[in-house]
Amino acid sequence: METNKFTRRQALQATAVIGTALLLPIDKVKAITLPPSKTPPITADEIAAIDAALGKKGSYKEAESVYTTPLPRNDLKMKIKGVPIPIPFGFGGWVSFKKTVDGKSAMVMSDTVLQMEEVNPLISAAHANGLEIAAIHNHFFYEEPRIFYMHIHGMGTVAELAKKYADTIRDSKLFPANQPAPSAPPAVTGKENFDIPALDAIVKYTGTVNGPTYKYTIGRADLKVIAMGVEMTTNIGLNTWASFAGKQDDAHIAGDVAMLQSEVNTVIKTLRAHNLEVVAVHNHMLGDDPHMIFLHYYGRGKATDLAQGFRAALDVLGKKPEKPMGGMKM
Repeated sequence: METNKFTRRQALQATAVIGTALLLPIDKVKAITLPPSKTPPITADEIAAIDAALGKKGSYKEAESVYTTPLPRNDLKMKIKGVPIPIPFGFGGWVSFKKTVDGKSAMVMSDTVLQMEEVNPLISAAHANGLEIAAIHNHFFYEEPRIFYMHIHGMGTVAELAKKYADTIRDSKLFPANQPAPSAPPAVTGKENFDIPALDAIVKYTGTVNGPTYKYTIGRADLKVIAMGVEMTTNIGLNTWASFAGKQDDAHIAGDVAMLQSEVNTVIKTLRAHNLEVVAVHNHMLGDDPHMIFLHYYGRGKATDLAQGFRAALDVLGKKPEKPMGGMKM
C-alpha cells in the first residue's frame, strides 16, 4: 500500500514553507522540509548498463538508491612534502548515478582526479558528450604531481548517462581499462597502522579500512538538499570525510567538510584552532538548494590529535551560527 501520497494539505504547507524561504536572507535559508518521498531504485538492467559502459562493477547503496563506481588513479605515485602517500588517502575519483525523486530522469555525478594537463581535454570531452562541468579545484597543498579535481554532471536516463560518461573518459587515464592491473593487497593495512578503537571513540563514528588508510565518511542527515530534482545524499557527494594515512604517532589527515554558507567561517576557525590547514573552500555542485560549500583541509601529527580536530569541525555542523554570515552588514 502506498503511504507517501502527497495530499492537498501537504501541498499547501510545502508551498507556504517555500514561499517563506524565498523571503529570507540567504544566510537564514536552511534545508526546506518537504513531504516524505522515496527516490526510485536503480534497476538491475540499469546497473548492468553502467557496468557494461565502464567495464567495471560498482556498488549499490539501496538506502540512498545510488550506484557508484570507484575510479582511483592507481597510475600515479603521489607524495606530500616529499613523503609517499597511498592513492586511497584522497586520490580516488568516482562516478555515481541516481534518479530524480519523481523518477522522470536521472543524474550522473562524478569527481575526477586529474593532472593539470588532463583538465581541459576532459572538459572538451564532457561537453562533446552532452555533460557539464560543475567545479574544478584543488584538494591538497604540497602534493607531487599537482592534482586537480573536476566535478562532472548531467541529466538523462541511466543508460544514456552511463554511455555519455564512458565516452567522456574513454581516452583518459580515468577509464578503468586504462588503469594498471590492481596490485596485491598491502601486508599492513589501516587496521594495523592505527588504533582504530581510539579514533572511533573520538570521532564517534566507525570508519572503513581502505588499504593502508582509514577513512570516515559522514552524511548530512540534518539536511534535505535537492539538485535538479535529485536528493543529494552521502554516496552521491554530499558528505564530510576524513582520511588517515601514515602511522598512529605520525599520521596525515585530509578531508572535506560539507557546509551551509552560514557554517563556513565557524568551521574554518575551528580547524585552525586545532592546527589543521585549510586548503580550499568551494562548491562541488550546481543548482543545489540549499547551496552547499565544501572545505578541504590537511594536517600531520598524532592521529588522535588530528581526529580531535576533525570531531570539533563536525560539532559545528547543524548548529546556529554565533553571528550572521561573515559578521558583516551588506
